[in-house]
Amino acid sequence: MIRRLAAGLTMLSLVFATPVSACPLALVLALDVSSSVDDGEHRLQSEGLARALTDPAVIESILSQGGIWLAAFEWSGRRNQRILIDWTHLNSLRVIGQAAARLRDAPRSTNEFPTALGYALGFASVYLKKSPPGCLRRVIDVAGDGVNNEGFAPSNAYNAFDFRDVTVNGLVIKGADPDPESFYREQVQYGPGSFIEIAHGYEDYAEAMRRKLIREVLGASLAEAPSDTSFSATKISSE
Repeated sequence: MIRRLAAGLTMLSLVFATPVSACPLALVLALDVSSSVDDGEHRLQSEGLARALTDPAVIESILSQGGIWLAAFEWSGRRNQRILIDWTHLNSLRVIGQAAARLRDAPRSTNEFPTALGYALGFASVYLKKSPPGCLRRVIDVAGDGVNNEGFAPSNAYNAFDFRDVTVNGLVIKGADPDPESFYREQVQYGPGSFIEIAHGYEDYAEAMRRKLIREVLGASLAEAPSDTSFSATKISSE
């Protein structure tokens, strides 16, 4: 009995001594600020992203992984990409809150250029190479309300840039004509475990992004789950 107890204690010590991966996920958020997004919609997007990132269930999913690395940029025309947050390790409530505030308060860089999605994907691919080395998963999260109408197509980006072991997910904001959903499903979604999340207008952006972030952070186990997947958050004490 003593030997069995000792063996059990040894196993427990190994379990609790095993560290969480230093880099379970490198996630790039790519936010549409093309001319199809008016100022009110941009405000809903910025505030919705901040709300989603600070949602208790999202925070729980991030901290349960030991933190993730996050970067964000806004995009529109061919040469109109601007970094909002450089690579930041989200490993505490304080850092998550700071990142959310920066995303919410960042001034819009432009509102006059078309939708160059291929260029945005190429920029994101290059930017991912600046993420911390050794991340288990690398994900690009593209949010937009329209189809590509300037520059090369997403398929050309996937052929020209290095997307090995990269997953590209899409958040489609419905309401435009033509409806961008089929375009995102056929031309944007890419890589292992990829999926498309739907926001029924910008008023639904925060909830759609909340669902999307949870699925991205928790990984393959939820990648094929229905869009209405729920995640029950436990209470998280503040630092």
